[in-house]
Amino acid sequence: MRRLAVFLLSMTIVVPLFLAGAARAADAAADPAAHQVEAFYSTLVDTMKQGAQIGLQGRIRQLTPVVRETFDLPAMTQLSVGPSWQMLSEADRKSITDAFERMTIANYAKNFSKYDGEKFTVDPMVKMRNDEKIVSSKLTTASGSAVPFNYRMHLTDGKWKMVDIYLNGYVSQLALRRADFASTIASSGAAGLVKKINDLVDKQIAGG
Repeated sequence: MRRLAVFLLSMTIVVPLFLAGAARAADAAADPAAHQVEAFYSTLVDTMKQGAQIGLQGRIRQLTPVVRETFDLPAMTQLSVGPSWQMLSEADRKSITDAFERMTIANYAKNFSKYDGEKFTVDPMVKMRNDEKIVSSKLTTASGSAVPFNYRMHLTDGKWKMVDIYLNGYVSQLALRRADFASTIASSGAAGLVKKINDLVDKQIAGG
């Protein structure tokens, strides 16, 4: 009887601690920023599985809505252009943003064209950074190698959206573009940057 009493007493301590830990994990998994990344990956994998059947244009059509839903494309464009953004007209800003959106979607449609057993995993433990969140994830390839992709996200129009992607976990995608975008605008203006981006996309699409 004494052993049973000790066991029951220990369970009154352990079970609540276990349930509290499970609740914290569930709360983390329910984080809206992490959920946004998971939803994006779900659509991306579905598109990859249909990749050969629907072709590049089909992948672009299928990815367009989820990219617009998940990425804050205007903010990403502004950050990529840098300080010269403030000197551009609204028409120029829209033209560059439209080209940036087209490039972003085409990159995913081109680089994730088929499914070979890849797995995307999102870390439910989201990190807060001031008023932004960092969502960590990784792509595990068919060979078993893992490639980290981290996302900086902020709240816009009531939704958590991506404003930067850290390739290999720490290399800012926008920082990689900023020098090129800024120099192109300085030498060729907004129209020159739009043309440069669209020419790159046209080459991607022409290559299938």
